[in-house]
Amino acid sequence: MIKKQLTTLIALVICCLSFAQKTPNNKKLIQELSDNACKCVDSIEIFNRDKSDIIKDVHGCIDKHTGALQLGSLLSTVDELSKNAPEVDGKKEVNINLDLDKDSKQYIESYNEIERYMMKNCSSLKDAVNVAESKIEKVTKNDEALDFYHKAIEASKKEDWVEAIKNYERAVKKDPSYTYAWDNLGLCYRRIGEYDKALEAYKKSLEADPAGKMPLQNIPVIYIYKKEYQKAIDAYLKLDKVHPGDPEVYYGIGNVYFSGIKDDEKALDYICKAYRIYNDQKSPYRTDAESILSLIYKNMKEKGQTEKFKEILKKNNIDIK
Repeated sequence: MIKKQLTTLIALVICCLSFAQKTPNNKKLIQELSDNACKCVDSIEIFNRDKSDIIKDVHGCIDKHTGALQLGSLLSTVDELSKNAPEVDGKKEVNINLDLDKDSKQYIESYNEIERYMMKNCSSLKDAVNVAESKIEKVTKNDEALDFYHKAIEASKKEDWVEAIKNYERAVKKDPSYTYAWDNLGLCYRRIGEYDKALEAYKKSLEADPAGKMPLQNIPVIYIYKKEYQKAIDAYLKLDKVHPGDPEVYYGIGNVYFSGIKDDEKALDYICKAYRIYNDQKSPYRTDAESILSLIYKNMKEKGQTEKFKEILKKNNIDIK
């Protein structure tokens, strides 16, 4: 028997004797639903679209599988609940509540379970959330440059970074304003540890497009590799001036304070700010912020600073229940 109430809370009454053998395996269900959501994400058009629109579509893919996980998670508790359930007509009867309110704890937990699994296992999701705002005019009109660019892409797929670099350099020689080629050239130099050359490539990209998000995001990463932490922070602040309110600024600075400078309190404050924006945007990157928050908590707990941890979370309006 299923009864729908005005609050969108659904009461499900399960006759346990007839249902017990059908209780789902929760881990397997998460995997199956996440794989289906991943196929949905794979169908999303990501070229020449604003990142916020892409994330909205990603959210839709996860959302439409969340209810099934909610129900499956509830059904997995039937055996335990049946122990103290009343008997009706000789059968145990269990009441479980499916809350379809998207602000409910039940919905949020199920949504996050799928999202976390996908961030670890769905390459399509990673590709989608990594897409910066891309515009069609950034693609070169020079056929020779484009040909070298595609050769470089093929080499990169084989992780032949030297061959990729050679072709990206040929591409930018043909078209010095080809920002995609400069950005990927910087990435390839980073792959082989040539950090100064990577910086040079990113700066050339910014000469062609001063608002280019890809180089602005990657320059501080290079400084982190070089262990030049203050320069990394300054570079993130420059990103904030060009793209204000971007959570990558707070996440990046927080990561510098955590992994590089080893200042847990400052790291926590910045990661909290990043987490709140990711959460508001429904960005899957909040799972990365959650991971760092857990590591910071572990450090601060070992130092007897749990109250300070809670204080910083409270200051950032993060519920710690």
